[in-house]
Amino acid sequence: MATATTKVELPRVVSQAEWLAARKELLGKEKEFTRLRDELTRQRRELPWEKVEKKYVFEGPGGKETLADLFGGRSQLIVYHFMFGPGWEQGCPSCSLLSDHIDGSVVHLAARDVRLVVVSRAPVAQIEAFKKRMGWRFKWVSSYGNDFNRDYHVSFTKDEMAKGEVYYNYATQKFPSEEGPGTSVFYKDAAGDIFHTYSAYARGLDMMIGAYNWLDLTPKGRDEDGLDFTMAWVRHHDRYGEGYVVDATQPYVQPGGSDSSCHSEAEHPEHS
Repeated sequence: MATATTKVELPRVVSQAEWLAARKELLGKEKEFTRLRDELTRQRRELPWEKVEKKYVFEGPGGKETLADLFGGRSQLIVYHFMFGPGWEQGCPSCSLLSDHIDGSVVHLAARDVRLVVVSRAPVAQIEAFKKRMGWRFKWVSSYGNDFNRDYHVSFTKDEMAKGEVYYNYATQKFPSEEGPGTSVFYKDAAGDIFHTYSAYARGLDMMIGAYNWLDLTPKGRDEDGLDFTMAWVRHHDRYGEGYVVDATQPYVQPGGSDSSCHSEAEHPEHS
C-alpha cells in the first residue's frame, strides 16, 4: 500500500484526566455543530420548490423511463449525477467512491418513501458494462438523449469548455471536466406533478461519502493537503493493490477517451 502523504507530529501526551477534560471541551463544540447542522437541515426543507415542466425520458437496461417512472412508487426521488460521459473509458473514480456507499442505503431509503437513482450522460450499454465491473446493484439510467444533465448544470458543451468557464455550483467558474458531480432532489404529488426541491454540488456532496467521515476521526484525517488535487489518492475499488502509490503532483485528468481528456490543476470537481 502507498505511504501517507504526511507524517503525524505527536501532540502533547497527557494524563487520562487531562485527556478527558480536553475531550469534553471538544464534545461541547461537536454538540453545537450538530445543533447547527439540524437547523440547516430544517432550513433546507423549507426552501421553495420549482415545478418540473419538461418531460425527460431516460434509457435504462429495460428500455425508456420517464422522470416520473424513476420514483418507483415513492413520492421522493434523489438523483446522483455521476460523472460518466459518452465515450469515457470508465466512470469517475471519485463518483465511484461515493457510489460505493449507495447499495447498502437503498433499502433503508425506500422505507422512508425515497428512491435513489444514479444518472449519467453515458449511453446505457457503457453504464451497464462499468456497473457490472464495479459490482453495483443500484438503479442507473442514461440521460444521453435528453437535456437533464444540462438543465441541472452537470454537463458542459465543448464550446463552454473551450471558453474556460462553465456554470457550476451556482456560479460561473473554471472547471476541469465536461461532466460534473451533483445531487438533485424531487417530489411527486398525488396528481403526478413533479417538483425540484434541492440540488447540491462540489463540497455539498461531502457528507454522502462515508469513508471521509471515518477518515475525519483519525489523527491523519483525509491527508490530502499535499496533493495537487484533493482526491488524487482515490482509485476505483478494484484498482487498489500492492502497487498502489499516490503521486502528489498528478493533476486532475478527466477519465475519458483520448479525444475528451481534460488536464487541469484545479480542484477535483467533487471538492470545487
